[in-house]
Amino acid sequence: MGQKERKIAIVGGGITGLAAAYKLEQARAEGAQISYDLFEKSERLGGKIQTKRVNGFVIELGPDSYLARKDSMTRLAKDVGLEKDLLYNTAGQAYVLKGETLYPIPGGAIMGIPTEIKPFLQTNLLSPLGKLRAAGDFFYPRITARDEDISLGHFFRRRLGNEVVDHLIEPLLSGIYAGNLDKLSLKATFPQFQQVEQKHGSLIRGMKGPKTNPSQQPQTETSKPKGMFVSFRRGLESLVEAIETKLDPSSVHKSCNLTKVVKQDGTFQLQFENGETATYDDVIITTPPKVTAELLGDYPYFTYLRDMDATTVATVAMAFKKDKVKNHKDGTGFVVSKKNNYSITACTWTHKKWAHSTPEGYALLRAYVGRAGDSAIVSRSDEEILRAVLYDLKQIMTIEGDPEFYFIKRWQESMPQPNVGHTFKIAKIKEDMVRNLSGLYLAGGGYDGIGLPDCINQGEEVVEQILKKW
Repeated sequence: MGQKERKIAIVGGGITGLAAAYKLEQARAEGAQISYDLFEKSERLGGKIQTKRVNGFVIELGPDSYLARKDSMTRLAKDVGLEKDLLYNTAGQAYVLKGETLYPIPGGAIMGIPTEIKPFLQTNLLSPLGKLRAAGDFFYPRITARDEDISLGHFFRRRLGNEVVDHLIEPLLSGIYAGNLDKLSLKATFPQFQQVEQKHGSLIRGMKGPKTNPSQQPQTETSKPKGMFVSFRRGLESLVEAIETKLDPSSVHKSCNLTKVVKQDGTFQLQFENGETATYDDVIITTPPKVTAELLGDYPYFTYLRDMDATTVATVAMAFKKDKVKNHKDGTGFVVSKKNNYSITACTWTHKKWAHSTPEGYALLRAYVGRAGDSAIVSRSDEEILRAVLYDLKQIMTIEGDPEFYFIKRWQESMPQPNVGHTFKIAKIKEDMVRNLSGLYLAGGGYDGIGLPDCINQGEEVVEQILKKW
């Protein structure tokens, strides 16, 4: 009907921006009168997804997998032809490092919350007094109103006690956000726990619902139960590569540094470092919150994004000959209780968790350093970081000599922290945008979930909002 073509800009080529671009590409193929441009500052797409393929190893420098139950990433992978490359992790025992001892995470614990009494009573990770205090959850009154937000730490400490939080819940949840549990928002991170408390009055009682019998789970090629996490035969970056092949090459612009986004006369003007400008009807910004606030610096609505905490972390991947690493524990890795004098926050025995990652005869370890309020180690030299990590690991397992090779990847201010009040502040920003900057959309790990599937959902949802207008 002679409808004017709608021009859409996507700022940021991480998984959120790629998901948005792919959905726009699909819409265009189905006849939607749109065009899009994806702008990425670096010379590569994928953001925090970064895979090294070297000497038969598949090594993740950023996230190593995603939760299988969040199916948007699996659906996207199938759409771009990677169905046969999907792999589940090897299910195995995970541990908590406390002192110089690795304690198995008690069976039935969900994010550290006990749901089976016997394993919880039998664990040596917690003292009898700590276990008794956790049982208070059955009797403690509800501590949050329906629309109230408090910190994860406050919530769990009141319900289950300090000991369970410090030695079980905090190490597990900090592995996701690298954050301070006593600042992180319950409502923004794990609202389901608040809902469980509202409904059942007790976390333990509420989380004891029907669980899948391991024998009823789908089986892998090795006839073991599938794990909870999914990756790809050639690493997570293979999804980035597959999506890129489905996009119009003329719409993808790498090494393209955007400096400002402003709205003028009903359209958006993008200003670039080289002095060029471009005009769009709609703009989707998927960059980290601080970068987004800078791009929108002409407007007063985004100060929260500028001031948002973000944690700096590093991943340390080390390859050894298998006989150089002796570990008496059979499992997939461990997290570190914060009340310890270790540099590492967690370690994955990657060759055990992901068989595809490591050639026969080798071991691959992946350690993590840096946490909220304690990221100084990340700014040290590679050699210093490696020495600190190996020193820690040798306290609990036998490692002979240095790795055959290693990769250290620093992620500066890469983990946005949704602290208490986050959901309300983001809701206010979105209201201000609808009222004053209609056609502008924000999506990504700093807003509504940090996991890869959460980011994909956000990228797709903003595209749906744009398409509904036309």
